[in-house]
Amino acid sequence: MNRIVSSEKDLDLWDHYVTVSGSASCYHLSRWKDVIEESFGHKTFYLFSTGRDGNINGILPLVMMRSFLFGNFMVSLPYFNYGGVCAETPEIALGLIDEAAALARREGSSHIELRHTCRLNGLPEKTGKVSMRLELCGNPDELWDRFSSKLRSQIRRPQKEGMVARFGRENELLAFYRVFSTNMRDLGTPVYGISFFRNILKTFPDSSWICTIYNKNGRPVASGFLIGFKKTLEILWASSLRDFNHLSPNMLLYWNILSFACKRNFCVFDFGRSTPGEGTYRFKEQWGAKPVQLYWHYWTRDAGPLPELNPKNPKYSMAIQIWKRLPVALTKIIGPAIVKNLP
Repeated sequence: MNRIVSSEKDLDLWDHYVTVSGSASCYHLSRWKDVIEESFGHKTFYLFSTGRDGNINGILPLVMMRSFLFGNFMVSLPYFNYGGVCAETPEIALGLIDEAAALARREGSSHIELRHTCRLNGLPEKTGKVSMRLELCGNPDELWDRFSSKLRSQIRRPQKEGMVARFGRENELLAFYRVFSTNMRDLGTPVYGISFFRNILKTFPDSSWICTIYNKNGRPVASGFLIGFKKTLEILWASSLRDFNHLSPNMLLYWNILSFACKRNFCVFDFGRSTPGEGTYRFKEQWGAKPVQLYWHYWTRDAGPLPELNPKNPKYSMAIQIWKRLPVALTKIIGPAIVKNLP
């Protein structure tokens, strides 16, 4: 039987299922529902299936995104690399997707995007992205010994320039956002509002952190936002200031984060998604990270074409170039209203 979460009891049962399921991701936790609703105002639908014993045997979180610019569609889960359906059998998974399709038709959505790490037969898919993951060891010194001499030299360079790393949470948020918003402007991408990151820190007080690299003058020059779940530590966003890239602060950033992960007994570090062969893929590969295929599946109304809401779509190229020329302060004001509707 498929149902939509409607009570705190449902949410408790939902999170118990996420905790015991071997295939659930951090983003299946029900607390992301609050983060997304509070940060962006989107309507959410949390579908779940129960067996004859009344226990949950499958879940599917959905976020509705509705705007004049990009249309009406659903994603599981926007803003992050994972989500989708999590179920005990393929039949249960397909049943939840059928329920989601019926919901999408009622709500007037053009398509549903489901972000998976396993292939789901019967649905169109995109496989252009991979997740880059590094197996960790408990001792940072052992991890250091696995690196090439070139990589170790790149890590030492910013240290010789007097750069230092600081870990924190809310106390590092302004520094993170200063670097992140500047980097997003340089990439031509609208920036999230700072409240989004504040809500994540508030909602996940025991599993979210920020690491920032400061130069010798105390200026933040690189920063990363982290989330931990079970045995994996993931870097959700990482940025560095272009004016300091020749000093490699991002190398010191990642080394400190990897050391932190080892000391916290995480077994895997997730560098995030990349396109094979591109610059970010090669950057992550040099640390020893290995690709894990991502499968983004789609349901489309009337079997229409797959959506192309991404920066490589030529229709957005002029907007990206214009955005790169805007003052950072202006992008912080107008960016959140745009990017909230980009999955």
